[in-house]
Amino acid sequence: MSDEPNAVVERYARRAAPDRYSLLQPDVWQTVQERQRRMLRLFARLGWHDLARLRALEVGCGAGGNLLELLRLGLQPEHLAGIELLPDRFALARRVLPATVTLWQGDASALPIEPASRDLVLQSTVFSSLLDETFQQRLAERMWRWVAPGGGVLWYDFTIDNPRNPDVRGVPLTRIRALFPDARMSHWRVTLAPPLARAVCRLHPALYPVFNTLPLLRTHVLAWLQKPAP
Repeated sequence: MSDEPNAVVERYARRAAPDRYSLLQPDVWQTVQERQRRMLRLFARLGWHDLARLRALEVGCGAGGNLLELLRLGLQPEHLAGIELLPDRFALARRVLPATVTLWQGDASALPIEPASRDLVLQSTVFSSLLDETFQQRLAERMWRWVAPGGGVLWYDFTIDNPRNPDVRGVPLTRIRALFPDARMSHWRVTLAPPLARAVCRLHPALYPVFNTLPLLRTHVLAWLQKPAP
């Protein structure tokens, strides 16, 4: 059994102060809103207009921010679930989310979740924190197993290495395809490079969309990995 989950806990303990990722920071809320817009366009393209019927699960749900976002969009709490490795973040999520949202604390790859039970499985900057490729593959296979035909994995992560942080590793498109070889993939390059976003937003928040018009300055990918219907 891989020791990668314990290694992830140690890596997160070394990370920057949480206020860097606060929604009060103009670079952060613009990044979040950009990702939300792209996600909503995807849902519309899929014909998912009645979101109340969708069954969704997030791997690495953190303090519950993305699950709260899905609730605001109309998904029902009894159809939502989250998995979080870190006990403190799990406790925060449990406090803020409705009691009917199912939450698990622990290693997502070891949970006995029913196959084909979810229309939507999300991950947001989880795989870039997993440095063990074998563990990455095992988790991806579990996520894919949970997806119902016609549903998919919604992936958001960065694609290039951060030279200042050896605890993370970018996940390029070739790796995403290798992790989900049977998926029909659509993808969009999003998110102005965070160091640049912080710098330009200190000058003025309106500079974020200006710089973000240049695709080469975007460091993340939002991908939809769809499981073919029979």
